[in-house]
Amino acid sequence: MTTKKFNAYNFIYMSVQFKMIPKKNSLVFPPEVNYYPCAGSKGEVNLDNLAKIISGRCTISRRDCYGVIMALSEVIGEALSDGKIFRIESLGTFQLNLSGTPAATADAIGKSNIKGAKINYKPSKDLKSKVNKITYKRMR
Repeated sequence: MTTKKFNAYNFIYMSVQFKMIPKKNSLVFPPEVNYYPCAGSKGEVNLDNLAKIISGRCTISRRDCYGVIMALSEVIGEALSDGKIFRIESLGTFQLNLSGTPAATADAIGKSNIKGAKINYKPSKDLKSKVNKITYKRMR
């Protein structure tokens, strides 16, 4: 696995492993199978791991990092619940998106038309540029 140091924040680029997944296209006759790349997972980073990583890169203790991350999660939820867009310049934007049923007129729309809400996330330009520098390695 190749790694290279990026900057003073110790951002390290590593190869993302991928595998080939067969997908059948039934819209053509005869049906054909094409292969598409699919990112392979090397595990996950949970809250404890994240707090440990962050505390190793700054002067804040692991417990303090844990508390800040938990508070950040709560603040994002509160901001979205208040109808605000939540933006962290180096991370991206979180915004609430509603889904619902249509009405014949604008006056006829009410709370009963709303069927659900989801959070949309749009990564920052900085984060996108870091993702664009990732290298890929096929899993065998």
